[in-house]
Amino acid sequence: MENLQLLWMGLETACSLPNLISAIFGAIIGLVVGAMPGIGSLSGVALLLPLTFKMNPTTAIIGLAALYYSNMYGGSFSAILLNIPGDSPAVMTALDGYPLARSGRAGAALSTAICSSFIGGTIGIIILTISGPILAKWGLAFGPAELTLLILFAMTSIGWLLGENPSAGLVATAIGVMLATIGVDRCLGQERFSFGSVNLFSGVSFIPLVIGMFGFSQVIDMVVNRITYSNTEIQKVTLKQSMLKGKELKGITPTAIRTGLIGTIVGVMPGAGATAASFISYIMEKRINKNREQIGKGALEGVAAAEAANNAAAAGAFAPLLTLGIPGGGTTAVLLGGLMMWGLRPGPLLFKENPDFVWGLISSMYIGNIICLLISFACIPLMMKVVKVPSAVMVPVISVVCVIGTYTVNNNMFDVYLMIVMGILAYFMKIAKIPAAPLLLAFVLTPMFESYVRQAFDISDGSFGIFVGSNISKTLLALTVLFCLAPVVMGFIKKEKTSVDSAAIEN
Repeated sequence: MENLQLLWMGLETACSLPNLISAIFGAIIGLVVGAMPGIGSLSGVALLLPLTFKMNPTTAIIGLAALYYSNMYGGSFSAILLNIPGDSPAVMTALDGYPLARSGRAGAALSTAICSSFIGGTIGIIILTISGPILAKWGLAFGPAELTLLILFAMTSIGWLLGENPSAGLVATAIGVMLATIGVDRCLGQERFSFGSVNLFSGVSFIPLVIGMFGFSQVIDMVVNRITYSNTEIQKVTLKQSMLKGKELKGITPTAIRTGLIGTIVGVMPGAGATAASFISYIMEKRINKNREQIGKGALEGVAAAEAANNAAAAGAFAPLLTLGIPGGGTTAVLLGGLMMWGLRPGPLLFKENPDFVWGLISSMYIGNIICLLISFACIPLMMKVVKVPSAVMVPVISVVCVIGTYTVNNNMFDVYLMIVMGILAYFMKIAKIPAAPLLLAFVLTPMFESYVRQAFDISDGSFGIFVGSNISKTLLALTVLFCLAPVVMGFIKKEKTSVDSAAIEN
């Protein structure tokens, strides 16, 4: 009840004209930044932060927060229409969104992404409102050992992420792990697999990898199979036709709610972030959804899972930031720096000493989420023009976007060459029917896994006992073993059933 009163008080603060303008401005910038490959919320917030130092702290943080979570909306546009994820959390969106766009359902894919983003974001904000401090403390229960086992659980899920071809998943995972270990060892400071190249000392950058594997590989495919793309008939789609039908909305809502809850929990964990939330939620949905056979090939549920999770994680990341002063990722770390420069110290006392600021921010997230929903839907007619552009025009346009998006990250031509190599690799993987999703999952999780393993062993003086030292660890370990054995058991049951059926037919 007290929280509701404080929320109402914060709503009055959030609805003041300067704060509303700040939220709208942040939402628009976030959508644009999210749709532009290679920039991302971290760069967007970092670039905008210096402009807010002379503003009222509440007004400033409302605008920056709106930029952060609206970036998750924007990332889906380029992922669905161009197969180029605008930001790393949108990687999983492209797996189903782009096939839907190529089959003439770009409007439905965009509407699904927008609706799911709104549902996931709303779930994250509601949980932040009700149980922010409690949730943050629960997230802190995940130490290095628990986070190691959580990542191990996600890694062992790669086999059934694909379902029909686990061996291809293992090959892709191995490539992802190898790419992730290039560069200087984070723990020991030793050079690994860089072959003397100074440009590889810092490892393979994520943005060139993603843009190459999703964007440039698509360019190669469009050039090689230009007849197929030129024969693809794109129908004119209006905003009304893009709206989801009742049956479709009913189908994606449970997915969005489930992955929204998962995304919020992952977002609370320090260092996890929206990317990990998107990957883990997509994997879980691929396993349990009744339409799981189509997820990865062009299913609305796949788009819903990825988008609901990354938006929920963006909201959940504010729980440890505000209540304990612990950022959940790079973007919230920049926001933490901004808060401290404004003279605000995040932590339990922040809720008591600056209730106007805290509850004004939380209330503004409800309003900002609605603003993002409306602006995103208003952009659909404009964005739909992209899918009607002929492939002869799209090839140079996508190529330029890939090069510019890659170069602007570090202003380094080596990243452009790396992006091209990754695009060629992804194209040959596609020919060999080796999917890119497990590679990206392994690439994202391997550095975190390596760091958490090292931290766990440092804490326990090299003892493996730390990995069974808590109930969370034991549960995650049991689930990992269970999911590793599940394909073997299911295969055995299927084989026995086939034998019984064959015997029955013969008799």
